[in-house]
Amino acid sequence: MKILCIGDVVSRVGRDMLFKYVDELKYQKNIDLVIANGENATHGRGLARNAYDELMRAGVDIVTMGNHTWDCKEVADIMRKEGNVIRPANYSSGCPGEGSIVYPLRSGAKVGVINLIGRTYLEPSDSPFDRAEREIEKIKKSTNIILVDFHAEATSEKLAMAFFLDGKVSAVFGTHTHVQTSDETILPKGTGNITDLGMTGPQISILGRECTPIINRFRTGMPQKFEIAGGKGQFCGCIFDINEESGKCTGIERLFIRE
Repeated sequence: MKILCIGDVVSRVGRDMLFKYVDELKYQKNIDLVIANGENATHGRGLARNAYDELMRAGVDIVTMGNHTWDCKEVADIMRKEGNVIRPANYSSGCPGEGSIVYPLRSGAKVGVINLIGRTYLEPSDSPFDRAEREIEKIKKSTNIILVDFHAEATSEKLAMAFFLDGKVSAVFGTHTHVQTSDETILPKGTGNITDLGMTGPQISILGRECTPIINRFRTGMPQKFEIAGGKGQFCGCIFDINEESGKCTGIERLFIRE
């Protein structure tokens, strides 16, 4: 089984890149499932209905979120009605939506996906490690194929999660920093891992935003308006090859496509 995981989709440019490459990759790589982080899909902040609809038309099956989950008010309604958008499981239990999903494939197989958020340099949340264990225990009743989107800032926290979950899940991939890492690997107990998938969005940008205001902020310390960049795009992600019987990762292919 091959699962395509796509890094933070940013704005119109990122959504356009999905339309350009997802179907082609599905055909060329024989992809069974597509997961994309959509917390920046609407003008860099949140997920509104029109952006969600475009992600679906582009071929995405499951959307994960992160620290911008609540930036578009429509997201709670999308979660309730559609069922394939998940937010960090270690958010408060009083929050709308779910932190994991068991997704049925046409083949009859089922894939579990868990969304978690880190606690280093981000807003307070419950322990992602404890929550991961609880979600895994629940999903294991349905399938042993489980992928985890860990939306976190610190690479050390992401690696700690990956080794903590080694042998317990099929793959762990990081999101949030918008810069792809080149450390894709299969850990000793069979879990695939990459510290960050990278960003699918504006190529000439600083994390998807126009460069000049960000440079000025660093130079002067003065407030700036960070506008979304335009121009050519890039597509970042990773394909995990998973053994359906064991749930172990047998191969990883990192993707970085520039227009």
